[in-house]
Amino acid sequence: MVDSPVRFDASGRLLAEERQGDNAPPLSISEISMMLKRTVEDRFSHVRLRGEISGFKRAGSGHIYLCLKDEGAVIDGVMWKGGAQRLAFRPEDGLDVIVTGKLTTYPGRSKYQIVIESMELAGEGALMQLFEKMKQRLQAEGLFDPARRKPIPKLPRVIGVVTSPTGAVIRDILHRLNDRFPTHVLVWPVLVQGQGAAEQVAAAVRGFDAIQPGGPVARPDLVIVARGGGSIEDLWAFNEEAVVRAVADCSIPVISAVGHETDTTLCDFAADLRAPTPTAAAEMAVPVRAELLAFVQELGLRSARSSLRTVTRGWERLEAMRRLLPKPDMLIGTQRQRVDDLGDRLRRGLSHQLTDARKELALSSGALRRGLLDRMTERAGQRLGAVRLHPRLIERKLAESRTALTALSRVYGSLDPQLPLLRGFALVRAGDRIVRSADEAVRAGAVTLTFADGAVEAAVGEGSTPPAPRDPAPKPKRARKETGEIGVVQIDMFGSSGN
Repeated sequence: MVDSPVRFDASGRLLAEERQGDNAPPLSISEISMMLKRTVEDRFSHVRLRGEISGFKRAGSGHIYLCLKDEGAVIDGVMWKGGAQRLAFRPEDGLDVIVTGKLTTYPGRSKYQIVIESMELAGEGALMQLFEKMKQRLQAEGLFDPARRKPIPKLPRVIGVVTSPTGAVIRDILHRLNDRFPTHVLVWPVLVQGQGAAEQVAAAVRGFDAIQPGGPVARPDLVIVARGGGSIEDLWAFNEEAVVRAVADCSIPVISAVGHETDTTLCDFAADLRAPTPTAAAEMAVPVRAELLAFVQELGLRSARSSLRTVTRGWERLEAMRRLLPKPDMLIGTQRQRVDDLGDRLRRGLSHQLTDARKELALSSGALRRGLLDRMTERAGQRLGAVRLHPRLIERKLAESRTALTALSRVYGSLDPQLPLLRGFALVRAGDRIVRSADEAVRAGAVTLTFADGAVEAAVGEGSTPPAPRDPAPKPKRARKETGEIGVVQIDMFGSSGN
């Protein structure tokens, strides 16, 4: 490795030394930077520069950083938050502006810059340039789309006006509304020019839109944003983005009447209808009352004439149809003749039937003579006398009936529950229940034995105690037998008793 040669100054010394008579002591970088800063700020404490904005940037702190350039040079610029909030427009790249401030240095980068205190557009050309840029940007967002526009009401009950309360604009609007159609007007006073005008106009439009229907303050059916004529700088508040967005977002139809007919603002593009002047806005808002009344009267007359014409044409058609219809005599003449014919035929038919009935009655009455009836009665008596009931027939019928009755009596006797008791059997009961098996008797313990001549109590099983004896049951009636048959007394159907 070759060592670099050591350089010596002209005197041939290696170390720096103070020399006698030397009045330029060495300075630090910070010292020279501060000296330069004071020199620049003292020399250029108030300057006005014109240039084109480039590299515009708004920091989160609210400060603005940009560059101003022309054809041959560039200078950095900074604008603190307080001054940025007072700007009357929104800076953008490419705008030609005039700034006022002081020059200073930034030691950290060895650069000089201007601290901007105020910023203005450099003439109307710059304003128009800013106007066109803002118009293109808002149009790209769809704020000027015709499909967003709302229809203007034909006859608004309440009109809200956003304008200055002291200018001639509000007087012109009220005067024209009173001439055409007196309407309730709500005025929201605002500044229409200068610092804070845009914020007040936007707040007024949003305030009208925020009024609820049915509240203490009537909600407008229409809003008019109005201002008199002026230069583009005077009308600039109505080009601000806050005003344009408030008008575009308003749910109430808005008429923009800013400036004269040749003046155009971005508010005109965002509104639902543009009026060339404030007075024209009042004319567009309401119709002429006298013309409206005349139109209504004309409609009434036309309606009456139309109704009368309809009735007249109806009568004419009815009369024409009436003439075409046949006469009533022609319609019912044939039916009348038919009724008369049927009446005659009915009378003749009834007469013939009556004659036939009389003849038949005469023939029948001739057969009902007294002698004939007496003979018929005598023959019937003879036939009745010939009929006799033979005694053997009756006796045979009685014998058959007696045999059948005897058979039924025997069946009845075989089913009588008392007959087994007469033969020595006994009926076993446990309370009111009949005992049918030995197990059931053992479980019952105490039973009652019923015989033909009475009942006794008995105990079943070892150690059982018989119950107290009951009254003897009544003896069953024994059937009386006669000649081998159960005696039954019958009433003979002919009045005699016995077999």
